[in-house]
Amino acid sequence: MRVRLSRWWSALIVTLCLGPVAAWAEAEPGRFSAGGYFRVMSRPDLQGGNGSLGFWNLYGRLLNEGPYAALEMRLDVLRNPAGHRDPWAAVQARIEGGSVANADAGNGGLANFRLSQLYVRAGNILLDRVTWQLGTQESYFGELGLYDMRPAQLFEQMLGLSARYEVDRFDLLLAVGDSGYALRGSEYDPIATVGGSVRVRLVPAHLELGTGGQYALEPKTPGDRFAPYDTPDITWEQVVRREVVRDFLAAHPGEEDFFPRPIATQASSWKVVGYLGFGGFGPVTWNNFFIHYAKRHPDRSYVEHFNGRDFTIYITSLTDQRYELTAGDEVQLRLVPGRLEAVWAGLYGRDVNLDNTVQAGEDNREYLSTVLRLQLYLTQTTHLLLENALAKEVSLNGNLYRNHVDSVFENDDGFPDSRGLQFGDSDTRITWQFKTGIVLNPTGPGIYTRPSLRLLYGLQYSTQQQAFGSGYVSSLDQYNVFGTGPEQHWHSLVAIEAEGWF
Repeated sequence: MRVRLSRWWSALIVTLCLGPVAAWAEAEPGRFSAGGYFRVMSRPDLQGGNGSLGFWNLYGRLLNEGPYAALEMRLDVLRNPAGHRDPWAAVQARIEGGSVANADAGNGGLANFRLSQLYVRAGNILLDRVTWQLGTQESYFGELGLYDMRPAQLFEQMLGLSARYEVDRFDLLLAVGDSGYALRGSEYDPIATVGGSVRVRLVPAHLELGTGGQYALEPKTPGDRFAPYDTPDITWEQVVRREVVRDFLAAHPGEEDFFPRPIATQASSWKVVGYLGFGGFGPVTWNNFFIHYAKRHPDRSYVEHFNGRDFTIYITSLTDQRYELTAGDEVQLRLVPGRLEAVWAGLYGRDVNLDNTVQAGEDNREYLSTVLRLQLYLTQTTHLLLENALAKEVSLNGNLYRNHVDSVFENDDGFPDSRGLQFGDSDTRITWQFKTGIVLNPTGPGIYTRPSLRLLYGLQYSTQQQAFGSGYVSSLDQYNVFGTGPEQHWHSLVAIEAEGWF
């Protein structure tokens, strides 16, 4: 029995690691396939913006996202005929990035692209109906298409090994790996990650449920300079102002060489996700509901420069209570078959940093949004698009938004916040967007049918002054050179866009 298991493990390792190398060089016709996605647009902004209607896709992805391209490639190393349970293997890779020549500041440079996915899959080895995956491990239950978001996503930062068991009504995924390079980059430290997910199709094609989670641990490793540490006796306000060293030397003059040494600790993070999908009855084509609750992984350190010297400040325990809750729903409706369809989505989020009780920022905020898109089919290939979006964002730690052109000088009741823990004169931003235009779909009706050629007009109103990416003055030193720009709460764009799968 032990010899038999050893042979199985040998076959698995050879298939996953060595098989693709030889097969790639000798790929037979039909064993290699490629596909991808692209979006490219021209949006000349005569109001001084950078071509985006608003700040981000909380107001819907349409007119708020920039260019993008992705190429996915697959090589079947060992084929398995349909209906058979013989071993099979394939290698898959994805290259993607957000830049196209003449469409954005990156001008399509390859530095804007990355090899985001690379893995080998093999099935029916060791266990029947089990698919092994070695490499990157991104997994998600579905998407909120209007927002271009995946709230129920797992393992996007992990490289490792997973096993997926699939039958008609049930999928089970178990995964283990390392997230160190994704979270720490060149200052790599091992971050062990483990988790799994399950999907149950209670009524196939009509009702399904899913849930999952992951946990990551960065262990305490005294002596490893890239491991988690804490600088003792510091506060969030000192860290925000970058005044830890200044305050220490004010209390201990001339004792630069006796700055407190860091104390080793450990860091952890986790995420729990849920999914509900139903549809295929009445006007409801399909409805997706996603939710996740997560604790973000702590930051490690930053550097303060003081009196010509660099001091590294370690902040693991000051960044280990950052939580995020995100819930979103999207329903696809067939209102008039063959003539009118709709997609209606909503999104709620709450981000909380329990260590930060003094500074306004996106780590302490709450937001709520809804987007409704209607598509009227004038002909099979010519459609009229209408989209409406409304969102409210609230800072939980004071003022974060500038409502007027002179808000750079003000905070509460017209008084400046010269110490910089708040920003602007309001804790709330309300944004409304309207988009309309002609859509040409060569392959026929469908809101998500691609490719699409679009001629669009977008209009935004926001309580925030200049609530879109622009080159307008945003700081006092810029004001001293350029003065203030116009008061702008309305913003409009005309766009020509192309989007498609291939």
